[in-house]
Amino acid sequence: MLVAEVGPLPREEAEAWFARLYAENWEHLLSYALRRTPGPEDAADVVADTFLVAWRRAAEVPPGSRARAWLYGVARRALANQRRGAHRRNRLAERLRNDLLTEVSYSESSAEEMAVMEALGRMKEEDREVLLLAGWERLEPAEIALALGISAVAARSRLHRARRRFRTELGTDAMDGMRAEPTRGLEEA
Repeated sequence: MLVAEVGPLPREEAEAWFARLYAENWEHLLSYALRRTPGPEDAADVVADTFLVAWRRAAEVPPGSRARAWLYGVARRALANQRRGAHRRNRLAERLRNDLLTEVSYSESSAEEMAVMEALGRMKEEDREVLLLAGWERLEPAEIALALGISAVAARSRLHRARRRFRTELGTDAMDGMRAEPTRGLEEA
């Protein structure tokens, strides 16, 4: 039954029509997508997008065996969208990498900066994140709380404990000889 032939169907009939369309075509569309995508997750996304379009544009789905060809056309466009999105993400990642390399040259990092990065690298992710938000992103505890989805009291407490562990990890001798900038916000009480 074609939705366009009978006008808008009651919800139950539309759902039954869609269930039949899905049951008759999902395996074919999945095989189609698997042959054209790098992995099963991408193929599943294409199939899901295809059936979402079919549901939204039910009046345009042709009857009978022509429905599968229409679905293939939708899947082809979903694949093209997926490829364009991946291409945009790759270009953005490349641009960010280039910007980062221009901005920060690890080969030119000072011994102080390297010591800080090594100490941070040895810390738990939770401590490292709160320290970086405070030190490099220059967020106040209330802003850290918002970013982490915790209370301001919890953020201040986490920051205090993380700074204490950071000083221990870095070693107080190293901290005494450092300039302020590499650890700005990290060591403040």
